[in-house]
Amino acid sequence: MAITAATVKELREKTGVGMMECKSALQEADGDINKAVEILRKKGVAKAAKKVGRATNEGLVFSYIHAGGKLGALVEIACETDFVAKTEQFQELGHNIAMHVAAASPDVVNREQVNTETLEKESEIFKVQALNEGKPEHIVEKIVSGRLEKYYKEVVLMEQSFVKDPEKTITDLLNETIASLGENMSIVRFQRFAIGESDSDSE
Repeated sequence: MAITAATVKELREKTGVGMMECKSALQEADGDINKAVEILRKKGVAKAAKKVGRATNEGLVFSYIHAGGKLGALVEIACETDFVAKTEQFQELGHNIAMHVAAASPDVVNREQVNTETLEKESEIFKVQALNEGKPEHIVEKIVSGRLEKYYKEVVLMEQSFVKDPEKTITDLLNETIASLGENMSIVRFQRFAIGESDSDSE
């Protein structure tokens, strides 16, 4: 199907993404705008792209306590205005992320926060594992890199699959709310609490 300038413009207005990326997504979706939006959303760029960088000085702290009261989490989520902080969608986002933190036990919000020492230790373990598996040395680095990506998905909140919908990551969930409410948002920090677990015990 031919991709018209009008279709590209419409997709751009819907998503806030650059012309070239819109055109590429439309080509991939055979001209179907809804499919193109989904493609861009999966890449984590739709609409949220143009909001990033705007100041987030408002927000709320959300809590989630699991039935029985032995597991819980606190999450601070920032947005641009107090008005958005009070919306039902923002509240739902906060509740969902606090519940996810309690269930999935991430270590950090984003990969930049992963401790360098931990990263080096994990890399060394993955390297030894690959060599012990008899992998040729020239592809060991590639294997280590792949396993590190998997490690990030396990410990980094923004890269984890959302517990209520594993097809989405927490980044997707956040970007959907940003796109819907039209404000930049960020997960500032979180703390998970579990009876019988100290900080050093938590994964």
